[in-house]
This record gives sequence, C-alpha cells and structure tokens, in this order.
Amino acid sequence: MKLLVTGGAGYIGSVVAAQLLEAGHEVVVLDNLERGHRAALPAGSALVEADLEDATATRAALADGFDAVLHFAALALVAESVAQPERYWRTNVGGTDHCAAHGLGAVSLRYFNVAGAAGPHGEDHDPETHIVPNVLRVALGQREHVEVYGTDYPTPDGTAVRDYIHVEDLATAHLLALDAIRPARHAILNLGNGAGFSVNQVVETARRVTGHPIPTVEAPRRPGDPPELVAASQRIRAELGWEPRKPGLEEIVADAWAWHQAHPDGYAA
Repeated sequence: MKLLVTGGAGYIGSVVAAQLLEAGHEVVVLDNLERGHRAALPAGSALVEADLEDATATRAALADGFDAVLHFAALALVAESVAQPERYWRTNVGGTDHCAAHGLGAVSLRYFNVAGAAGPHGEDHDPETHIVPNVLRVALGQREHVEVYGTDYPTPDGTAVRDYIHVEDLATAHLLALDAIRPARHAILNLGNGAGFSVNQVVETARRVTGHPIPTVEAPRRPGDPPELVAASQRIRAELGWEPRKPGLEEIVADAWAWHQAHPDGYAA
C-alpha cells in the first residue's frame, strides 16, 4: 500500500515507518520536525516537511492519494497537557475526530509507556521526561542522578507504577491494525503489556543492565501523574492477534541502553 505516516520522524513513528518499509509498503512521512529528527527517517521513506495543522500543506501532501494514514503527529507530555489543555485538545483530538465525522474506517491504539529501541531508532526527546532514557543518561555520566517524582503513592514501594511496552512490539501492533481497518468502523484498543512496574523497579533494572549505581533523588509528584496505569490488553490480543515479543523490563531497558551507548548525544551525532 501507499501510506502516509504523520509524525514519522519521531520516536514511535520512525520505528513504525521502518517496519512498514520492511513489509513492502510505500511510505511518505509528513513531519514538521519540531520534535522529530531528520536522522530518524528510515531509508526508503520520502519526507514532506509540513505541519499537520497547516491545511494547505496537508492537502498538497494528500493530493497524490494514499491507501491509509498512520497518525503519530501528536503531543505527549503529561505536565504540558495539564498546563496547556487547549493545545492538546486541538492537536490530539481535533487531528483525529475527523474519522467519526466522515465515517472513515480507523483503529486507535491507546498507548501505555513506550520504551526500548529498534536498531538505529531510539528515544531522543527535548525535553526528555521519560524515566528509561533519563535513568540511562545517569549511567552515561550525563546526569548526576535521576529524580523520582513521588515516593508516597499507594503502591507497594511508594513509587508510580506503569505498564512498559517495547517500541518494536508497539510498532508491530500498527501493522496488524492496518490490516484490521473496516469502513465506517472506529475501533479503540489498549496497547500495553498488561503488567506494571514501579519507578524503583525500573531504576533497579537499569542498575543491573548498565552496572552503574544510578543515584536517585526524591522529588514531589508531577501534576497529572496517577499512582498506577496498567493496560487491560485482552481485547487487542483477541481482535488483532497481537502478542508482545519483548515483554520483559530487562530486555526493554537493555535495548534502550545499547542505543544510548551508540548514540550518547542522540540523533545530533
């Protein structure tokens, strides 16, 4: 198929675009490169540098016609979403509700905490708010310690619990979802491993993987952070036949560590 991947220069979009190319599809990436990286674009993809909210540029990109669109051009910082809800509503909701308005077939995947790396594609955000890359930056000597935001949650060890999913497993779900699209049906599916790990468990895992002590400093809770988020993923497993191939936290952290060691300055190198 001929596919448009919005946000395809970002962490998740680039991994999905690479898997689509490997599967034999033609891929065009639309990205404004505000938070994506030109160096993350997989070989064989074409780039249209434009903002999805620029109607003229988006219409021009769509003029040649596509069989489907994979939409990753969204915002994803929890604290920022609390401070700027209107911006998140406009970009994340306004950019997707078109499906309901026009009866398009679609599958929306509700992500949990994506981590890990896939070959040359890894996690490089500015600012970086995700626990795995921030922990690994301490192991690389780029930070003195990692902040643990909240140690008084009603969880077994007092730190927040999250469902971590390997970026390769997440990307595979998109290829399955692409085949599952049906006209006038909008399916919404959780996409997570279905197991929770605390912040302290992530830090301990990173210590084992890297061999670094990784000092921590307690910090106040961040606005918008719930104590625990774990996916009920039975539906996506039943409807799409999806199963994670790398569900273990140690493998997720190890793949991320390998990428950060090879790219200590991220894509800037």
